[in-house]
Amino acid sequence: MAWLVLVVSGLLETVWAIALQRSAGFSRPVPTVIFGVALVASMAGLGYALRTLPIGTGYAVWVGIGTVGTALVGMLALGEHASPVRILCLLLVVAGVAGLKFAH
Repeated sequence: MAWLVLVVSGLLETVWAIALQRSAGFSRPVPTVIFGVALVASMAGLGYALRTLPIGTGYAVWVGIGTVGTALVGMLALGEHASPVRILCLLLVVAGVAGLKFAH
């Protein structure tokens, strides 16, 4: 159960990161509210998962999911550059996260 909560929390990290950018410095109310709700839910899920998972593994997986998710949304939906090197680096992050999961 902790792993499932951790993955969902990592996905929520992507949500709050995108909402933070869309809030334009907290000047737009809807993205600001989405940011706040997603941030609290993401942190609560991380906290729950870390009750049973080691901090190093749990935090690294959470950050990795958020990092890759945010970069993919940027490239696929927000028009950010998607070079082969950038994609390779994201695949390396995914490999590292998977390695941490399997090493646990």
